This record gives sequence, C-alpha cells and structure tokens, in this order.
Amino acid sequence: MRFSIIPFLLLAIPLAEIATFVAVGSQIGVFPTLALVLITAVTGSILLRVQGFGVVRRIQETMNTGGVPGRDLVHGVMILVAGLLLLTPGFITDTLGFLLFIPALREAGWQFLRKRVVVVGGMPGAANPHHEAYRRDTGPQTIDLSEDDYKDTGNEDSPWRDPDRQ
Repeated sequence: MRFSIIPFLLLAIPLAEIATFVAVGSQIGVFPTLALVLITAVTGSILLRVQGFGVVRRIQETMNTGGVPGRDLVHGVMILVAGLLLLTPGFITDTLGFLLFIPALREAGWQFLRKRVVVVGGMPGAANPHHEAYRRDTGPQTIDLSEDDYKDTGNEDSPWRDPDRQ
C-alpha cells in the first residue's frame, strides 16, 4: 500500500489550490490574483529554459568525457518538474516549483536520492557516436565500378518495364 497516498494527493492538492485561490482573491482581488498566476507561469517558463539548457550542456560535457551524468540528470528532472509545477495554475504548486529551482535544494534532493538510487553506466561512449569506442577503420568509403563490373538487366516480367528499353 505504498502508493495509496497518490489518490489522496490527486484530490487534496486541487482542493488546497482552490482554497488558496479564494483566500488570495479575497485579499487582493480577482484580477491581481489572475495576473499573479500568469506572472508565475511566464517566470517558470523562463527559468525552465535558462536552467534547463545549462543542465543539458553539463550532461553533454560529462558524457563526452566518458562520465555518467547521474547528478545532472537528477537536477534536470527536478528542473523539469519545477517548470511543470510553475506552469500549473496555483500558488501551492508555484511555491514548490520555485523551491525546486533553487540549486541548493536540488543538491539536497540529489544527496537524498543518491543514497537510494544506483546509476549504472554503459560502455564508454554509448551515448556518443563520435566517441573512439565507435570508431573503426573500414577502409575506403568509395567503391569505384567499371561498366564491366556492373550491368543492370532489369526485370523482364515487370509491369513497369519500359517496352522501348532493351
């Protein structure tokens, strides 16, 4: 019964978000509340783009040197979740999303997960086709045939055969 909390969260989070909308809306008004939701969505998409590209670049650098980018992959997933939370309308999810964009909190999450998750690396250069493990000498890449070496006979019974061609 480990996942029995998920149905509860699927019901509790939207109810809590609605209650928060009502509370904030009654304090600052409807239009400022909607503007605040839009601002957090735009801010979240900008942060997702900036920090996401940085993580992707670090993952590529680590893989090009033959390393396993476990830490950066976890940070990337956390940034993706943070962006999704910020794009979801609601103040509770926005708060959680902004917290996941803080590098120190992501690092604490990585330290927590690192003790519980095993990242297994593949062969060197498995994700990089330009890595030396993929290189092999196959000889010349061009095969030069003379007319004596090759003749196109075609299929005599083909319905698409050109009758004028002999």
